[in-house]
Amino acid sequence: MTEVPTSQFKDAAPFKDAAPLNESDPHAQENAAADPSTMILAVEDMHCGGCLRAVERAAMRVNGVQAARASLAAKRVTVTYDSAATNEADVIAALDRVGFEAAPLEASKQDRGDQRQRYLLRRVAVAGFAAMNIMLISIAVWSGEGGDMDPAVAQMFRWLSALIALPTIIYAGEPFFVSAFAALKGRRLNMDVPISLAIILATGMSIYQTMQASEQVYFDAAVMLLFFLLVGRYLDEALRVRARGEAQNLLSLQSGIATVITEDGSQSKVPANALRPGDRILVAVGERVGADGVVVRGTGEIDQSLITGETMPAAVADGTQIYAGSLSLTRSLEIKVTAADDATLLAEISRLMMAAEQGKARYRVLADRAAQIYAPAVHGLGLVTFIGWLGFGASWQTALTYAIAVLIITCPCALALAVPVVQIAAASRLFKCGVMVKVPDGLERIAEVDAVVFDKTGTLTLGEPQLLDAEAVPAGTLAAAASLASGSRHPFSRALVAAAEERLGTVEVARNVEETPGEGLLVQTSRGEERLGSAAWCGVKKTAGNTAEVWYRYGEDAPVLFCFADRLRPDAAETIAVLKARGFAVALLSGDRETVVARTAQDAGIDVFLGELKPADKIAWLEDRASEGRKVLMVGDGLNDAPALAAAHASMSPATAADISQRAADFIFQGRALSSVAEAVDTGSRARRMALQNFGVALVYNAICVPLAMGGFVTPLIAAIVMSSSSILVTLNATRLAGGKRA
Repeated sequence: MTEVPTSQFKDAAPFKDAAPLNESDPHAQENAAADPSTMILAVEDMHCGGCLRAVERAAMRVNGVQAARASLAAKRVTVTYDSAATNEADVIAALDRVGFEAAPLEASKQDRGDQRQRYLLRRVAVAGFAAMNIMLISIAVWSGEGGDMDPAVAQMFRWLSALIALPTIIYAGEPFFVSAFAALKGRRLNMDVPISLAIILATGMSIYQTMQASEQVYFDAAVMLLFFLLVGRYLDEALRVRARGEAQNLLSLQSGIATVITEDGSQSKVPANALRPGDRILVAVGERVGADGVVVRGTGEIDQSLITGETMPAAVADGTQIYAGSLSLTRSLEIKVTAADDATLLAEISRLMMAAEQGKARYRVLADRAAQIYAPAVHGLGLVTFIGWLGFGASWQTALTYAIAVLIITCPCALALAVPVVQIAAASRLFKCGVMVKVPDGLERIAEVDAVVFDKTGTLTLGEPQLLDAEAVPAGTLAAAASLASGSRHPFSRALVAAAEERLGTVEVARNVEETPGEGLLVQTSRGEERLGSAAWCGVKKTAGNTAEVWYRYGEDAPVLFCFADRLRPDAAETIAVLKARGFAVALLSGDRETVVARTAQDAGIDVFLGELKPADKIAWLEDRASEGRKVLMVGDGLNDAPALAAAHASMSPATAADISQRAADFIFQGRALSSVAEAVDTGSRARRMALQNFGVALVYNAICVPLAMGGFVTPLIAAIVMSSSSILVTLNATRLAGGKRA
């Protein structure tokens, strides 16, 4: 591997003894994956960092479990275990004992996040509608009590409020009540326990006071509290659902059915997962390869962009290594299987991505850190308030009212909304700039990056071959070659025709063109043969070797060389310069040839570059940078980039990226401009500052209001209004993010 400048990265030696994949023992990875065993369970009831830690601890207490890593974003837990000592049912039972329903992850259940959003949205609508109606009734009672309203009418309004509030609280409060009950059943506390306690106590006290014809009823406070809490829960869920990882669907990219050539030469169809090393398979034109192997018969071209990220067709012949998921473009190929099913490189990419994606959930948002001490502290303050006022001689109703006010005023609306509202505002700003945010903590992590790493094809470049120096080619030669190329769908042919049309206008389509797959095009003329294709096809012995080449020859005339290269995005060099000026280290990692990568890096102004990398190589490089304390933003588009995108501190993909890469990335950007990368980094930094400001608002609010509530200066209704005001304040602060100048 060529040495490259590494001034921006400390000890940027690319890899440390990175072993090649699937070259020595085709079953090595399969055996490694099977011992110890791994299970992935969906745990839909995780809402905060406390839930996540409870899930991990419960799983780890099961005999035989070696490791447990939960993902709050994907709402699942990956468990590594000894299959001789335990099984899936034991782990599920252990999680159930602490109040978490778990189930094996299935592709058919990937719509649970959408169902959860609809579940919450219905309750938000009901709580909001009820809160407005109860508040109107309450205003009428408040204004009437100061005038001449008949006490019987006021009492009727209170019962009307109760009739609206009770079914609303039962229905809209279900998410909190169920979560709190599960936590208490598992002998633990979470944020929903004090919330549920405040709502139940406020409702129960209000019913009692209504029965006593007292003026102190707080149905409006309970329902308003539910509404704001549900809004926060819905916003959080809406962002989290975007992070659902679907790497387990990656293996569907392998061919489902393979054609096996038996010893007697006959052919039979078998499932791709039934293939074994040593089998011979036939891959027809347009089919994907069902296993890793070596070509034993046939020549042609394949599309292996799923593996390498390189969109240019790759020539294959006898002895060429070929990977599952590659697409045969020009000719049928006979392949000897070297690795199949879970041992293929495509399966390894899936495993790498799953492992890296789970690791991403180790980052905790500040709200989850604060939640560790929230529940016990709130219960303690409420209890101290109740006992304290009883000690001062107050009635139990008065003491309980003040305790309820403490529970309400400390409800974590501002704390829970501090991050989601900023994320929504930042996501809206980025959406206007053509960038979509996919994961809840993506903005936090992109604000922390100090290095940016780009893939080449489809990321720095457009993934479209372009004819180089088209103006230097004689017009007649360009027209003749383009006429011949117009009959082919090969990427180079299309690029040649596009260049000719741009320069000359319309291109005449040649007739009677013969195409030899993997070689080139031929047409017979009065002057002899007219050929367009490979060097050998056109009788050329010496080639330039540094670019994608197509040769054109007419009769005995001297052959003409057409060179192609993938073109940079229009603002690639400008964006790189902006990032470097802001102090970011920038590098280029690609699976393409080193000579091509070096030329692209030079054009873009990147000093650190490496080529001919496999997915595991990219991850190893990123891990080396992480060990140096670097926080890297990975920008890539190919399937081969998906594990690296998942492993990086933050990640982005263009909208043209492979579907699995878009799922692995934290951000998706539209259009051809690369400036979206700088915009996302800038917005992430601003979002982090505003989230910290919101946490400050929440802390100041609690520091002022909690003592007032404990001192009896705040009623439950005032507590609900003040609590709502703090939520509105953090929301208004976040909306400032939608304005301002773009990066």
